[in-house]
Amino acid sequence: MPSINSPLGARPSRFRRERVLVVGCGDVGMRAAGLLRGRLQLIALTSSPARVPQLRQAGLTPIVADLDQPASLRRLSGLATRVLHLAPPARVEEGARWWRDARTLALARALRLRSLPSAFVYGSTSGVYGDCGGALVAETRALRPETPRAHRRVDAERTVRWLGRAGVAVRILRIPGIYAPDREGGTPRERLRRGTPVLRAEDDVYTNHIHADDLARACVAALWRGGPQRAFHASDDSEIKMGDYIDLAARLYGLPLPPRIARDEAQAQLPLSLLSFMGESRRLDNTRLKRELRLRLRYPTVAAGLASG
Repeated sequence: MPSINSPLGARPSRFRRERVLVVGCGDVGMRAAGLLRGRLQLIALTSSPARVPQLRQAGLTPIVADLDQPASLRRLSGLATRVLHLAPPARVEEGARWWRDARTLALARALRLRSLPSAFVYGSTSGVYGDCGGALVAETRALRPETPRAHRRVDAERTVRWLGRAGVAVRILRIPGIYAPDREGGTPRERLRRGTPVLRAEDDVYTNHIHADDLARACVAALWRGGPQRAFHASDDSEIKMGDYIDLAARLYGLPLPPRIARDEAQAQLPLSLLSFMGESRRLDNTRLKRELRLRLRYPTVAAGLASG
């Protein structure tokens, strides 16, 4: 693949015949599609007929099917030469097989019915490592998920590796917190306006980030670059604790700094969804992302990314 700064560069005839299937056309999926639009055939999986006009206007060919209805996915077999899978697992109630990602399994089974794609990129989460005590983490670290959400992502990774053993070049992007000033809820601005507390320095945790535009570029790069059965940290260069990230945003936006509280106070005051992120601390090593996918980050730090908006 040519330089990522011009994602597809020159377009030989064989490249123009490429067909990329995007599964999960949310914010990042649409950003990735925008980088590819006009250069190859783009196919979008959607479970919502109401989204069909929007997807067509964006230059994608919509296929209406549902990852929660495996029989509807049969029409995807043999359709694409490359697949970008960004759809999250379904939430599973307690007592069911809460650790499984049935959606990714259904997709993989459908793709195996006929000719396989040459490459499959899966958007996972850095949460698969669990709490690392602030350590610098490489992609070779053992997976120790601690939340149901992370367990389902680990299950999805196993499924796509199974697809890889059938001959597909599988690349897994382990993604931390996604932000961008033009992304809905993509900055801490509203959190700051609510005055939500952060942990005091001695209790704080390292958190990792990636600008949505850089993540989209990483997705596009992984469709063509990187070895098979390879995982990559789709993270920027920042080494910053959560409270310091929120403080940085407050200064940029001219808003009051959030209150700092002890961990035991946080457990009494904050929702479980936020507490889960405060219970895990790690620093992601993104060497592979830059060396093997040859991605030059446009926003190498959260300071650069937040200031861009």
